[in-house]
Amino acid sequence: MISDILRKITLVLSLFLTTCVLAQEEGLVVDFIPDNTFDEVADRMQCMETEVPLNFNQRVMAFVDYFSIRNREYTRNIVLRRELYFPIFEEALARHGLPDELKYLSIVESGLRANAVSHANAVGLWQFISSTGKMYGLRNGWYIDERMDPYEATDAACRHLKDLYRMFDSWELALAAYNCGPGNVRKAIRRSGYKKTFWEIYRYLPRETRSYLPQFVAITYLFNHLELHNFEDNPEEFTPAWDTIMISQYFHLETFSNQLDGCVEDLLKLNPQIKRGALPEGTRNFALRIPEDLKRNVVSNRTHLYDTASRVGKKHLEYLARSTPGSTYGRKRVVYRVRSGDVLGTIARKYHVRVADLKSWNRISGSMIRVGQRLNIYVLPTYSEQTKKLYSVDLPDAVKNEDKVAMKDGEQIYRVQSGDSLWSISKENNTTIEKLKTANKLGSNTIQPGQSLVIPLR
Repeated sequence: MISDILRKITLVLSLFLTTCVLAQEEGLVVDFIPDNTFDEVADRMQCMETEVPLNFNQRVMAFVDYFSIRNREYTRNIVLRRELYFPIFEEALARHGLPDELKYLSIVESGLRANAVSHANAVGLWQFISSTGKMYGLRNGWYIDERMDPYEATDAACRHLKDLYRMFDSWELALAAYNCGPGNVRKAIRRSGYKKTFWEIYRYLPRETRSYLPQFVAITYLFNHLELHNFEDNPEEFTPAWDTIMISQYFHLETFSNQLDGCVEDLLKLNPQIKRGALPEGTRNFALRIPEDLKRNVVSNRTHLYDTASRVGKKHLEYLARSTPGSTYGRKRVVYRVRSGDVLGTIARKYHVRVADLKSWNRISGSMIRVGQRLNIYVLPTYSEQTKKLYSVDLPDAVKNEDKVAMKDGEQIYRVQSGDSLWSISKENNTTIEKLKTANKLGSNTIQPGQSLVIPLR
């Protein structure tokens, strides 16, 4: 019996060694995962000197195993690119007098991705939602989203964390509030009988927040003991040396880069807050980061470079800005109070906007509105000599050549949006599917985004 077991162990070891030799001959690396026990990890954590408490338990150990074993590739990728952002974090945290280990929070938030967007539309390295970002001075528009700017967003995150710490006088609760909001933390404190620590109110917090702090503790531990878990402590990506130029005009990044024989990807990496590859008309004193080795060439040819970069893509981007659902580009806000009998379709037609726009502007997920509800509607300004350019931008051929549909008096045209169905369109416009199919001579229920439909008379 014992001899059989020893024979099997010997066979397994032999196969493992053979695999290692073959892998080395092929130039491959065998990823050995050390066995780190609960007690070993606990002992190392006790020796760590941090301002943020790192309480260790089975929940934290589960995340240590997750990041070091089950999802090693994710952790390895972060190790390789952490020097892109850690120097920025460390400088800002020191400037604000905050604990250095808070730099690991961005790993939990975004995996160190400057353009990360969550299911709740939180954006950037520090995952600011729009309202919180604006509270801390981060602009968020169609062209520019400062939540993606590593420098601006990190400074805002430091101020936000400092405010949360003042509220709760506890870094554990401050981090919980960063994830779920101060209101949810206060609610958990009340429901727990006014306990004072994270682990005492743990069961009363939202499910995601219960995992949030343990993940932060696990990541903080791992990034201080990478070699013990066989991660190479050797970052491969670094922020290149850069300088700034000031831009006060419409500015197309790819055109500018091509003139300098540069790489537009380098510009976008240095300026991830520029979402559309261009700075909009009306830009004032925007500090554009460029690779340091390009600065001399830019200074000596500034007039020509700037003039050329101002001539490409402007009309196309302006059209896209106006056409994107929920865009407020070039529009002014009016407030409409819902009346009895109103539906989103009739309100949209009245103000010449789309139902998708109304939903986006007012954060409406379905089609339900109530009498007395106030709706924000962004309309194009009245046509005049000064505003006619907003109406006369060159349209794509697909828009120019839209099929003309003969309509009766009182009928309206509706352009199908992504996600629409005949059922949803009929409900929003107070009609039936059969009437829609008859008015548009449809043989089936299939419709395509961009298709024009006649909305029949009631």
